[in-house]
Amino acid sequence: MAVVVVLAPGWQAKLRPYVSRFMDDLASDIAADARRYAPIDTGRLVESIRVHRRGAYTRRIHAHAPYAAWVEYGTAPHIIRPNSKKALHWPTARHPVAVVHHPGTRAQPYLRPAVYQRRTP
Repeated sequence: MAVVVVLAPGWQAKLRPYVSRFMDDLASDIAADARRYAPIDTGRLVESIRVHRRGAYTRRIHAHAPYAAWVEYGTAPHIIRPNSKKALHWPTARHPVAVVHHPGTRAQPYLRPAVYQRRTP
């Protein structure tokens, strides 16, 4: 004895709104976690995290702050030189300097932990 199950024509179109709603909820949860995990200095990074819809089945969670990747991955030690002036100066510096040997920054992941967070339906 055998049973044959056949899906009705157009079954994908009937599932599309449910899958799309699930993807909206999932992306929203990931973005909320990323905002919670992001380090807060000025708040600009947290405020820059957005969800972009790319069709029914794709969502992109993106941090728009220009330094977002440096926070996520950190930076290696590097040298900073002036671009157009002869020296660098900032408010807390004692005097202008020609070069800065930056020690780098440690990574402070916020997006990857949010993506890999275990979620239950």
